[in-house]
Amino acid sequence: MKIYAPEYYKNFKCIADHCRHSCCVGWEIDIDSDTAELYSTFEDGYGKNIRESMDTEGVPHFRLAANDRCPHLNDCGLCRIILELGEDYLCEICREHPRFYNDTRLGKEVGLGMSCEEACRIILSSDGYDKFIPVGELAGEPEACELDTVALREKIYVILSDSSLPYTVRRNEISRLFGVAELDDTSAKELISSLEYLDENHRELFLSYSSNASTPKNHEKALERALAYFIFRHCSEVFDADEYRAALGFCLFCEKLLASLIVSENAENEGDVIELARILSEEIEYSEDNTDAIISAFYDQNDDF
Repeated sequence: MKIYAPEYYKNFKCIADHCRHSCCVGWEIDIDSDTAELYSTFEDGYGKNIRESMDTEGVPHFRLAANDRCPHLNDCGLCRIILELGEDYLCEICREHPRFYNDTRLGKEVGLGMSCEEACRIILSSDGYDKFIPVGELAGEPEACELDTVALREKIYVILSDSSLPYTVRRNEISRLFGVAELDDTSAKELISSLEYLDENHRELFLSYSSNASTPKNHEKALERALAYFIFRHCSEVFDADEYRAALGFCLFCEKLLASLIVSENAENEGDVIELARILSEEIEYSEDNTDAIISAFYDQNDDF
């Protein structure tokens, strides 16, 4: 079974100490069972530091240091596990982040999550979101899928990438074609207010949501790529028409929220847009509760498409 990824995937490489928003700060880092078992055998050298930094109560994880930093992040922002032992000794989440995986009728797909600033930069600045290339292979066969989400995604991408039409026309056609009734401003802001936030300042930021947000034309390409990413990530592994419509509603909501942030913050350059998209992804996509709450708002809207 082949592993596929968007064409831009091959351009990703962790920027380590050049990252302004390290994934090694502010997050509890869980350790998968196989790696935890390996770490527990370490008795000397830097391995002893790793073993002693583990908390094995409940799901094994690293005890965070001051300012919620991973205990293995050095003063230069580099991982001491990699420096001392090599990447093969990383736990699964550290080895895989910011990657995510989907199972489809063609095989497994791998993508990059936008909460990572370098992944976000690549996603929003790269062509080729509609081109998938083989990047590896696994044993086994693709799972049988009742709903062909790959074909549906291809159908959407044909519309989304049609530069002969204004971007808003393309976006609205996707919504119409799949029967997604988007939220009015009152409902959207009530939903936004109910979400949980890593940074409470972002609640007020997100309340700038407007269903009429008209993004400057120089940022429309970034919005197109963001919507393509959301659809790839959230609409590829669903099982029926209702679930697909709800997931697509989530994607369109996130795109409209990003458009609203660009307008309200007067984002002028590409870097500003990338940072707003990263914040959105971190606050919404990387909270299962927030994602579920938004998807739930789009269930049972219309008949099957």
